[in-house]
Amino acid sequence: MYSSYMELALQEARTAFEKGEVPVGAVIVKDRHILSTAHNLTETLKDPTAHAEILAIRKACERLGGWRLEDCAMVVTLEPCPMCAGAIVQARLDGLVIGAFDFKAGAAGSVYNIVQDRRLNHRVRVVYGVMQEECSELLKRFFYEKR
Repeated sequence: MYSSYMELALQEARTAFEKGEVPVGAVIVKDRHILSTAHNLTETLKDPTAHAEILAIRKACERLGGWRLEDCAMVVTLEPCPMCAGAIVQARLDGLVIGAFDFKAGAAGSVYNIVQDRRLNHRVRVVYGVMQEECSELLKRFFYEKR
């Protein structure tokens, strides 16, 4: 069900790769309609907040005309960092579909679990490992080539 959206997120990640950005892509979906797509642009924009998830949230909010993304899901190639996990909670996304885990800085179940923290006012349903191998391989290739 999520693989077609993850393939689109991977296309975004490949675009980031070509730009020399960490290859992460995100897609936000509501009622099986794509609201937004984005990829990392931190180097391009010289902005530490220009992660794929943040950019996708901004676009989806603009498209819907509000800040609440209820009944929406994000599909992302890499487990979100703490900043992005916090934005996902604040935006009230209902679902999160993750390709690859981030065992160094992930905040959706591996290192931290901000998106499901019971102390917060909103929790997100999470699906892990959709097209995990493809997502992981793209990241490994990027960092291998950077070394």
